[in-house]
Amino acid sequence: MAQEVIKIRGGQTLKGTVDIHGAKNSAVAIIPATILAEEPVTIEGLPQISDIDTLVSLLEDLNIKTEIDGTTLHVDPTEIKNAPLPNHKVQSLRASYYMMGAMLSRFNKCVIGLPGGCPLGPRPIDQHIKGFKALGAEVDESSSTSMKLEAEHLAGAEVYLDVVSVGATINIMLAAVRAEGRTVIENAAKEPEVVDVANFLMSLGANIKGAGTTSIKIEGTDHLHGTTHTVIPDRIEAGTYMCMAAACGEDVRINNIIPKHMEPLTVKLKELGVNVDVQEDHAVISKGDTYQSVDIKTAVYPGFATDLQQPITPLLTMCDGISTVTDTIYPKRFKHVDELERMGASITTDDGTATIKPSTLSGAEVYASDLRAGACLIVAGLLTQDVTTIYNVKHIYRGYTDIVKTLKSLGADVWTEEV
Repeated sequence: MAQEVIKIRGGQTLKGTVDIHGAKNSAVAIIPATILAEEPVTIEGLPQISDIDTLVSLLEDLNIKTEIDGTTLHVDPTEIKNAPLPNHKVQSLRASYYMMGAMLSRFNKCVIGLPGGCPLGPRPIDQHIKGFKALGAEVDESSSTSMKLEAEHLAGAEVYLDVVSVGATINIMLAAVRAEGRTVIENAAKEPEVVDVANFLMSLGANIKGAGTTSIKIEGTDHLHGTTHTVIPDRIEAGTYMCMAAACGEDVRINNIIPKHMEPLTVKLKELGVNVDVQEDHAVISKGDTYQSVDIKTAVYPGFATDLQQPITPLLTMCDGISTVTDTIYPKRFKHVDELERMGASITTDDGTATIKPSTLSGAEVYASDLRAGACLIVAGLLTQDVTTIYNVKHIYRGYTDIVKTLKSLGADVWTEEV
């Protein structure tokens, strides 16, 4: 069976402008959250990626009317019906688990397939389930393919997360907004996407305080009305293009960013020796003359995002000394290293840390094991002087709108082929 590959002939200088889309990690939670509304909702600024299409089709499985117009989604949940959600769709992306919290909140029960997504090592949903149980839900996990959640009624509770989890924080928030009384989520995630989802819920009429801090307080409410909401810019998409510009860019302007969200990355790029000029809503990036080695350690926000450790790694092969990348969030998130080694990178991994020595990358046939690994391989391909072929590009399309077209507009020699 034919499959699409991305081919890159490296050695070109990137120049021009990139407009950043809405945040994938916000959008994939806000779309399930629309089922909490009892009136029509409009979401603006969505990325045009396959994950969005999957979630919209899950809404339609609940008899919700939807209409997508470019980056705008119109949702009419007025004739919503509870239904088991198909396993094959749910398995295609991890964020489908947000349907659990939203459906539990709206119907007090749901049956949903077990979530899939990128294979980044163990990412259990035990903290989500802990929160649902605290609110009064019974959780039946006896099936190997689906999960059943049911509550006579949901009541507010104190939930302490054992690990800081964006997914669990948002999912418990979704379940709690219509629960009776007050819910407090302690050790909550502080990521901008959590704040964005909270702002969306508040625009529906939810009562939420403390989003963006470690303690979120939610007073349950009976009725949530319609709204129009614009998704925040995608800091990971922006960061990926910053890394590409740092690899081989000259005055690449990246529009529609929130500088505060980009700080952990921009600080490291400046340490490397990249020319970074950050303004109120955009940044201009140019490749530096020489790059100094750096050490990177991922952490929950406001630390360095785990989703950006892969795209920045190819830059570290250009440094004049040894660099390290330690991933404290997903210590097994190094499947891209084998592919970079095929391209000539000198990297060793041990116990959640990659050690990167100076090396010259060459084109090769490589495999995108997950979304951000795919982005990493594009950065690496831009750094070579010959052709790189990237397989399994469906992962890349899950998180980047029109990435091949955007790279072409910047002057990259990139194209797709069926093989």
